[in-house]
Amino acid sequence: MTTLYLFGSAAPPVLGVGAGIEDGKQRGFDVCLGLTPTAARWLEPQTAELERLTGHPVRSEYKTPGTADAWPKADVVLFAPATFNSINAWALGITSSFVVGLCAEGIGKGIPLVTMPCVNAAYAQHRALDRSVAELRAMGVSVLYGEGGFQPNPPGQGREFPWGLALDEVERAVGAGR
Repeated sequence: MTTLYLFGSAAPPVLGVGAGIEDGKQRGFDVCLGLTPTAARWLEPQTAELERLTGHPVRSEYKTPGTADAWPKADVVLFAPATFNSINAWALGITSSFVVGLCAEGIGKGIPLVTMPCVNAAYAQHRALDRSVAELRAMGVSVLYGEGGFQPNPPGQGREFPWGLALDEVERAVGAGR
């Protein structure tokens, strides 16, 4: 079975991450869920259910050096939703959060990486976002943003998050890596 690390940061679609987990499992992935600290706080009431759904502990912190890993080795990583902060930190190599750190390391390990930013149109106007998206793409990360990916919406006007589109790209990335 192919192991998918599904990482999420604190954007509203993370509250529906269970749908992404279920879709991933239906596609045959063994899903492990990792969250930024704020996303973990938001999902704290759902943690037990998410752990039951994945069969793995939900993680939001680095493990202590020398301890065994609670997850199997990743075959592919999907970081969705990825906030403005997480995308910029990842592109700059600022690894203060567990999920951003694993993604940054995944580039060097050659793990297929897919991300779908979730930013509103106000954040999309900041030049750092375009630079970070370009930087991640240049490092081989599949960034589903803009045409054919996540389209920014006006601040405060959310919409259904395209989990299926993100998982379609994960399947393509895994297939291309074999």
